[in-house]
Amino acid sequence: MSDNRVLARLEHIGIVVDDLAAAKAFFTELGLELEGEMTVEERVVDLINGLDGVRSDVAMMRTPDGHGCLELIRYQTPAGPAGDPAAPANTPGIRHILFEVADIDDVVARLRNHGAELVGEVTQYENSFRLCYLRGPAGIIVELAEKIG
Repeated sequence: MSDNRVLARLEHIGIVVDDLAAAKAFFTELGLELEGEMTVEERVVDLINGLDGVRSDVAMMRTPDGHGCLELIRYQTPAGPAGDPAAPANTPGIRHILFEVADIDDVVARLRNHGAELVGEVTQYENSFRLCYLRGPAGIIVELAEKIG
């Protein structure tokens, strides 16, 4: 049987933020590592984005296991439309990203120091996980999962 899959892997998830320093601090506190930063502003960037005059600052944040990466992007130009940083969890579109953590209470407390707020509450799912949604920079909902049992 031949393998006809086209997808090789998920490289990264891009998140547009208005405060790149705050977003880097938040995700660093969560445990991601800054892999690199750059400013991009070439014609090819305009073509990929379907915009003219793109100039953006990018920070690549990698998970400690080396498999996941977030691309945090702050557009200097052109200005984009305002998003809804308070959009509820059931709003269409990419709504949350999940990270497994060792101690959910500790992580919640540390991220609150970076402006994170619980969306609901920390709860237990059967005998397998403690879970919660936190709202972080630019309204990003981060789900935390702590294995139990």
